[in-house]
Amino acid sequence: MVSPLGGDVDSTFAACAEGKSGVRELTRFDPTGLPCRIAGQVDDRHIDPVDPVDPRGVGPERESAGARPHRLLLTAARQAARHADLATIAPRDRIGVVMGGHGGSTSPEEIGRTVRHWDAAGRTDLGALARDGGHDPHSFDDRRCDHAPARVARDLDARGPVVPIVSACAASAQAIGEGARLLREGRADAVVAGGVEAHLTYSGFVGFILLGALVKRYASPEKASRPFDRRRNGFVMAEGAAVVVLETLAHAQARGAPVLGEVLGYGESADAYRITDVHPQGLGAILAMERALADARLSPDDVQYVNAHGTSTATNDPAETLAIKQVLGARAKSVPVSSNKSMLGHTIGAAGAVEAILSWKGMRAGIVLPTINYEVPDPKCDLDYVPNEARRLDHRVVLSNSFGFGGQNACLCLGRAG
Repeated sequence: MVSPLGGDVDSTFAACAEGKSGVRELTRFDPTGLPCRIAGQVDDRHIDPVDPVDPRGVGPERESAGARPHRLLLTAARQAARHADLATIAPRDRIGVVMGGHGGSTSPEEIGRTVRHWDAAGRTDLGALARDGGHDPHSFDDRRCDHAPARVARDLDARGPVVPIVSACAASAQAIGEGARLLREGRADAVVAGGVEAHLTYSGFVGFILLGALVKRYASPEKASRPFDRRRNGFVMAEGAAVVVLETLAHAQARGAPVLGEVLGYGESADAYRITDVHPQGLGAILAMERALADARLSPDDVQYVNAHGTSTATNDPAETLAIKQVLGARAKSVPVSSNKSMLGHTIGAAGAVEAILSWKGMRAGIVLPTINYEVPDPKCDLDYVPNEARRLDHRVVLSNSFGFGGQNACLCLGRAG
């Protein structure tokens, strides 16, 4: 994991357990004049440097605005591969890669270089464009959603199925779920699964401002993300990457790999409602959670904690609360629910994998992470949101929710190993 609170899983989890916030004033570009000027940014020191020469001899690697997601994802993927000792698995064509994400952004400078040589009639002077410092042809690859998982496959020499998942905030939860399906179907022996997001560029950021999704009123950056609190008024955009190595239990045990947790079940659904709003009654969220439990062959009575999508928006939090109450029934108010986004911001394409890993880590540590900045209760949000401080809890079964723009919903039912 690479997150606004650390360069790996342990440092991120430790900071979250202390209730720290990774939200700060934006420095990736100048946000002067924008109604939102904060984000969850990854410290550059945590990101692997660009390789000076492509190891396959394709050509020199380079940095660009669009390349940052790939660097983040490769950093997290290499961490996971080292921890799982992935290099010892053979044959390599039995290792798959399933990643959620949305490609890279184009910077205003890159746009400016291109449009200077384009006229209103739609004509482009390619010769002049090349003489003017050129348009980096690799920037097209950086914006492709399939490019990041392909680079991970190349970097780790994973020659099995490579599947990009493009489903907004549900993307990396779906990547883990679909990776588990590849294993169940016998199409791979191991799957590298997760996701990435790095759209803290002017073009990537302004789009969410125009949608009215980002927070506008906050006393300080650290206080801005406040899921389920009555004073919430939008989410905080963040960047990051998170990756797991999935195997069948038999395969992992046969090679002596560390087993950190289980994917017990996976459910997905669509709201079929509006492109930027969740269904107000949480119908799609209910379906995803019920399907995850059915896939795990568990009942709502088995759920001991819910890692909520919890975006800190006026629409998501009440709808998710309704959905949790519908699924868990009479037990809903006694099951702890919390949002990691209160501390990390919303890492969008990486969020599902980030939250799954923190859920597994919490089960192993016997800790439920808090929802920080919970100060003013909302009558529409009336569950136990683990306010402001982590809680000791011996728990073995977690539902981890990820609900994306477009009404794309995913829920992972996760279990503690052993």
